[in-house]
Amino acid sequence: MAVEPAFTLGIEEEYHLVNRVTGALAIAPDGLLEACRAKLAGQVMKEFLQSQIEVATRPCTSINEARADLVRLRTTIIQECAARGLAPIAAATHPFAEWQSANVSEGARYQALAEELQGAGRRLMICGMHVHVGIEDEELRIDLMNQVVYFLPHLLALATSSPFWRGAATGLKSYRLTIFDGLPRTGLPEVFEGWSEYQRLVGRLVRPGLIEDASRLWWDIRPSARFPTLEVRIADATPRLDDVLCFAAIYRCLLRMLWRLGRDNQRWRLYSRHLIRENRWRAQRRGLQADLVDFGRGEKVPFADLLEEILHFTAPDAAAFGCEAEVQHARQILVDGTSSDRQLACYEAERAAGQDERQALQAVVQQLITETADIRA
Repeated sequence: MAVEPAFTLGIEEEYHLVNRVTGALAIAPDGLLEACRAKLAGQVMKEFLQSQIEVATRPCTSINEARADLVRLRTTIIQECAARGLAPIAAATHPFAEWQSANVSEGARYQALAEELQGAGRRLMICGMHVHVGIEDEELRIDLMNQVVYFLPHLLALATSSPFWRGAATGLKSYRLTIFDGLPRTGLPEVFEGWSEYQRLVGRLVRPGLIEDASRLWWDIRPSARFPTLEVRIADATPRLDDVLCFAAIYRCLLRMLWRLGRDNQRWRLYSRHLIRENRWRAQRRGLQADLVDFGRGEKVPFADLLEEILHFTAPDAAAFGCEAEVQHARQILVDGTSSDRQLACYEAERAAGQDERQALQAVVQQLITETADIRA
């Protein structure tokens, strides 16, 4: 009998900092990060821009433990920001900020990154959500990464929050990916034969000095460079805590489902990355309203139907992890929409009520402040 991986769970969230009254993007004032660190030890850190802050849960063994840790993290950030007239928003883009006014964080690492990325880096006024799942065996980590790539567009559809950019609706549910894809070493990873092939790729990039280490591989999913985890990075930062935990729970269950297949001498079919990129684009463009292609059937299928299939496939795993409620919350996301859907609805409602474009976008930011702060345990 194959030994089951730990499947520990860790969640990282990036937040924009905004003025509580005007909704405008704000630079972290002196003392904010230090005050947060004093309460959260090593679980809070600066991000690429001075208008961002990042938190990370501890390694968790259950979804309830992850929920409690995220509540504690968000509560602290919200309180310390409020004391300084600010608020965090867990959204991938700020609805009306101008990236040209962004300030890169101090520190040699961030300054070197800004120098390397130039104009592509200056546009990185974006925030993501990353979920780590513990898989100790390196070969298994690569094997599961190869297979779970198929489901990344489905996961993306559940976690979009970037419909606006520089004060305009983009027509995309995840405009963040458009910005992020402008960087090197992003998008879907290639298929690897095993851990040694992955390590050879890393070595070929590190030895000539092209990258410092594997943390500069910014794929949608990757083996973590610091932890024995498989880290999914495709999701936009997401304001509603229940939506965050739903995404994390489904990702974790998908990995266990694929592990079960392997235990039973089966596996998920590997499809061309070109085909999966088509679904990635469809999810990026339309989110929950997308018809994604079922490549086994060779036809487009409404996302809602594909979600039901995922819930069916992973039901034993949700039961094993005790996260049935969190996984089934995906059906509520279909009803309520993702943050992108709600932002667009808020904007249209404000415009219909007679507000001008700026006022409507400010209302969107206020909605994001409220949703990010709604963290009842």
